Amino acid sequence: MAITDIDAYAHLTDADIEILGAEFDAIRRDIEAARGEEDARYIRRAITIQRSLVAGGRVVLLFSNRRPLWLLGTALLGAGKIIENMELGHNVMHGQWDWLNDPEVHSTTWEWDNTCPSVQWKHSHNFVHHKFTNVIGMDDDVGYGILRVTRDQEWELRHLGNPIYNFLLGTFFEVGVALHHLETEKLRNKEKTYAQAAKDMRLVGKKVGKQAAKDYLIFPALSLKNWRSTLTANFTANIIRNYWAYMVIFCGHFPDGAEKFTAEEFENEDQARWYLRQMLGSANFTAGPLMRFMSGNLSHQIEHHMYPDLPSNRYEEIGVRVRLLCEKYDLPYTTGSILRQYALTFRTILKLSLPNSMLKATSDDAPETSSELRFDVLEGMSIEFGVDPDTGKRKGLRTALKALRTAQVRPA
Repeated sequence: MAITDIDAYAHLTDADIEILGAEFDAIRRDIEAARGEEDARYIRRAITIQRSLVAGGRVVLLFSNRRPLWLLGTALLGAGKIIENMELGHNVMHGQWDWLNDPEVHSTTWEWDNTCPSVQWKHSHNFVHHKFTNVIGMDDDVGYGILRVTRDQEWELRHLGNPIYNFLLGTFFEVGVALHHLETEKLRNKEKTYAQAAKDMRLVGKKVGKQAAKDYLIFPALSLKNWRSTLTANFTANIIRNYWAYMVIFCGHFPDGAEKFTAEEFENEDQARWYLRQMLGSANFTAGPLMRFMSGNLSHQIEHHMYPDLPSNRYEEIGVRVRLLCEKYDLPYTTGSILRQYALTFRTILKLSLPNSMLKATSDDAPETSSELRFDVLEGMSIEFGVDPDTGKRKGLRTALKALRTAQVRPA
């Protein structure tokens, strides 16, 4: 099962967590106080780059009957769509730039280049996902209502289609995001009526119509006799954006080490434990400046979950401080290459298409699903957790996880 007692899982005392929460609060205050013109230049430069790429792509695609120009125009347009969705739309709608009081980059006015209406996305993502991150039964992003990604989700026959659903979700990710607000799992469980879903669907339909008209009617028509090749280029650019957004998001939520939590844990949560849940429930991937920009700085998913409304260009700086606190409290900081993180995610999706009876490990100690009960096996072992009085170093969760591996009690 998922984590029920985050204190026990993290091997921290009440006092530890209170101090840790205060240190996380201090990071927020420092970044808020440091925001200024350099940050404003960053977001305005990002907008200029994005609009230049899209405009350049649209112009080049007027001559899309020539293969090299089709490739160039598609690449420019795809890159522009990625930046608009990841670095601009996602982050602007989180309110990261509301402090500028600039209506161009304000969360209340931005409508992104995506089939999901911004008003729906801000509810299903900003509120539901970020408040209940990885809480089973409360966060609809755990499997997006169609994938089984933890053993806490009861296996059903339909989960045999996990790999197929995964492929379709990645290919048409913007559609998946749009339909996500319909809360299909609640519909299946009769927690939401089809009349309510129909109301949401009408809003989605209007947005889908606008997006389709733009990419598959207006801009192809401007290419005159080249309309057919422009239409395929626009479709390809959308697919490029979909796969990239899907991969970035999945690598931040479903690799090994991105833990899940129960509603029981959430009910007893204060701000400090909220920070801890966000950190333990997220995963990063290593990235240089270009990769960070193209991922909307969601290569720092840990920092984004902890501080979703702070400017994304500050996540690298925040990450240094978060890592130092992880070292201090002997907590894991889950990261790796993007290929490794996705490989772990894909393995989980494949594996959990099968019922638990056909899987190795237990529901408390599997790579993708764990709880504080996994450490019961350490009872009686000569490991003392807490601060070493001689060295001042702490033995906590990382030490406990290493002890499990050393004792070879964690199944492969």
